[in-house]
Amino acid sequence: MNRILCILAAAAMISCNRTPRTVSASSEGAGSRVISNTGSGPILSYADTVDKVAPAVVTVRATNRVRAPQTFQFFDEPFFQQFFGGNAPRVPQTTIQHDLGSGVAVRADGYILTNHHVIDGAEDIKVDLSNGQTYSARLVGSDAPSDLAVLRITASNLPVLPVANSDQVRVGDVCLAVGNPMGIGETVTSGIVSAKGRSTEVGTGSFQDFLQTDAPINQGNSGGALVNTRGELIGINSQILTPNGGNIGIGFAIPSNMARTVMNDLIEKGKVQRAMLGVSVQKLTPDLVSGLGLKSSQGVLIGGVAPGGPAAKAGLQTGDVILKVNGRDEKDPNSLRNEIAAMAPGTDVTISIVRNNSQQDVHVKLGELTPETGSSKQPGGGESAGTGRLGVSVAALTPDVARQVGVPAGTHGVVVAQVDPGGPADQAGIRTGDIIQQVNRQPVHSPAELRSALSASKGQAPLLLVNRGGATSFVVISPQ
Repeated sequence: MNRILCILAAAAMISCNRTPRTVSASSEGAGSRVISNTGSGPILSYADTVDKVAPAVVTVRATNRVRAPQTFQFFDEPFFQQFFGGNAPRVPQTTIQHDLGSGVAVRADGYILTNHHVIDGAEDIKVDLSNGQTYSARLVGSDAPSDLAVLRITASNLPVLPVANSDQVRVGDVCLAVGNPMGIGETVTSGIVSAKGRSTEVGTGSFQDFLQTDAPINQGNSGGALVNTRGELIGINSQILTPNGGNIGIGFAIPSNMARTVMNDLIEKGKVQRAMLGVSVQKLTPDLVSGLGLKSSQGVLIGGVAPGGPAAKAGLQTGDVILKVNGRDEKDPNSLRNEIAAMAPGTDVTISIVRNNSQQDVHVKLGELTPETGSSKQPGGGESAGTGRLGVSVAALTPDVARQVGVPAGTHGVVVAQVDPGGPADQAGIRTGDIIQQVNRQPVHSPAELRSALSASKGQAPLLLVNRGGATSFVVISPQ
C-alpha cells in the first residue's frame, strides 16, 4: 500500500494513504464549548465543529490490477527440476490491490481533494460519503510533486469545507483531524500544530511546506482533513514520522494554501504550472561559510546553475549566495524553492546576491518547470590515484565513465572510484561515482590537478564542488 515514503535518520516516513490523522486537544478553541459543569470542572467539547466538518470528509477506495509472476507447484517436483535446472518457468498472474484513503469535499458540485499516493495507478475509484452513499469517481488530475489529486463524483449540493489561509496558522493552534483510519470508519482526533514549514524529502522533486501536528496519524487517513476549531480546512493529511509504522505524534499535512493552488490548476488547466529559476541550492553551514570566505550565514547557497536556464541567462553563478527575492529574505532552500515554484512562468524577479563578499541585484525572467527542466543535471584516459587526506581514490573522467555515472560527456572533474569507510570523505557524505569538479573554487580536470589543489590547501579543510548525477553542491571535508 505504498506506506513508506522515505527514511529520516532511524525513523521511516510513512504515507498516510489509507492513514488517519488524530489530534489531542489541550486548550479551548473558537469552535469548542463547555457542555457541563458537573464534577471537578467543565468538559471541553468540539462537537459543534465536528458536526460541521464530518459530512464533508469522505472515504476513498482505489483498486488496481497488479501482475505478479506465478510458479506452478508441479514444477517443484524433482522430475521437472531435472529439465529446468531448478529454474521453474513462471507465468504472469493478475492480482487485485485495494487501497483505502480519505478525501475532502471542496466544491458542492462534486469535487474531492485527496492525496496523489492514495489513487496513484488506480483503475477504479469509489468515494463513500458519510451518509452511506457510494459514487464512482473520475480522476480530474493528479500532481505527484505536491502529493495532491482531485476527483469528481456525479453529485450535487455536497457539504463542503471552507478553506482557511494556512499562512495565518500559528504553532500551538488547536487542530482536529478527520479521516477513516484502518477502515474502521470516520474518526476524529485532536492536537496542536507543532511546527510549520517542514520538509521531509528535499531534493527529490517534491514541493513540501508541511504543517506538523501531534495528531495521531494511521493508515487510511491520507487525504483526510486537518481543520481548525472553526471547522475550516487548514491542511490535507499526508505523512507521518514513525520507526515502526505506528503513530508517535509526528504527522504532516499539506497546507491549505498550497492545496488550493494545486486544486485550482488541476481543475482549470489539467496540470500544475510552476516557475523555475534553474539552480540547485543548499543551506549555508558554518563550514561552508568558512570555506567560501563569507562574512555571514545569511541566505541560500547556489550549488549549481543549469546551462541555458533562466539563472544562467541572467548571469547567476555557482557559489553565489541568494539573500533576497523581490526584497523578501531567503533563509532556507526549501522555502526558496516553494516561493519560486508558486510564481507564474515568465515572471520577472529581482534577486539580491552576494558574490565575492559584494552584494548586487540580478534580474531574472523565470522559466516554466517541466519534467525535462525539473532535472538539475548540468554539463561540466584511465589514470587513477589515491588521496589519503580525503580518504578517497579517484580516476580520470572518461566519456564512458561519465555515461556510467549519469553526466553528459564533456563534464570536467575527476570521479571518485573508492571511499574509505569512516574516512573524512565518507563522513562528509562523498560516495563512489561522485565527481569532484573544484577544490577551493579552482577547477580540477585530472587526479594530478586534484592532488596539487589539495596540497595548496596547506592543511586547511578544502572546499569541494561535487557533482552527483548532474546535480552539484559544495562540500567541506575536514582531512585527517
